[in-house]
Amino acid sequence: MLAPTAWRERERRHAERAAALTGQAAQRRSRGETHPVEDFLYTYYAWAPGKLQRWHPGVGVVLAGAEERADWANYVAVPAGVQVDAAGIVGRRRATVRLARDVLVATRGRAPQLACFGLHEWAMVHRTRPEQVRHAGLPLRLGHDGTDAVVESHRIRCSHHDAFRFFTPTAVPLNELQPTRQDQPAQEQPGCLHATMDLYRWAMKLSPAVPGELLLDCFELAKDVRVLDMRASPYDVTSMGLSPVAIETPEGKAEYARAQREFAHRADPLRVALVAVCEALLRA
Repeated sequence: MLAPTAWRERERRHAERAAALTGQAAQRRSRGETHPVEDFLYTYYAWAPGKLQRWHPGVGVVLAGAEERADWANYVAVPAGVQVDAAGIVGRRRATVRLARDVLVATRGRAPQLACFGLHEWAMVHRTRPEQVRHAGLPLRLGHDGTDAVVESHRIRCSHHDAFRFFTPTAVPLNELQPTRQDQPAQEQPGCLHATMDLYRWAMKLSPAVPGELLLDCFELAKDVRVLDMRASPYDVTSMGLSPVAIETPEGKAEYARAQREFAHRADPLRVALVAVCEALLRA
């Protein structure tokens, strides 16, 4: 049980941290502006910046003096106060909770693979025309011919379905794997940048069963990973103050692998915590 003074202080700190993490995105939205790096977290994952503002205590925590939350979705009143309705959540989302647990556990059980070098982004523009690239406002650092040459001269082994499904038709057969949604638990590995960013996806899908602090930890990690994702992409991101990671060179490959390893290390305790949330829900 958390007393009102304790949980309201956590709620306040959460709101401040969320505002710091999402404030620029909210301002851009109010002006009708977009950002090809950061906005991925709000368009691809489809949750607006404001969604991160609300703090939740997680499963099994009773909030004393929180009567205003009794009418919130996925909350329930108990004799000592109000808490997240774990049984109700798992009753409605059992398949999602099981999938999250299976993917997270399986991913954590594998050694990180650090030799993909972010080529998924390159494969998404392989053999395209200028008007077909996803980020039309950004030039390709090596041009179209140079980008195609990088794709065709490297081994491509993308294991993440949600990256692979955006490969161009000419790049699909170049991938050594053909990942699908059904075999996601069998394919995910902790070195994959998109698997790491997806910790934020799972945290949101499990919300409000996920403590607010854990949700923001996952979001902050995804935000940092997205920066590397675009720095190592074929796009020229220098106009946004970002230096490229030239993965077509030995030095760039080494830099990318070091960052992958660091992100995998940061992600591991978050995966453990999300698995614990899944197990708590399934017990309910």
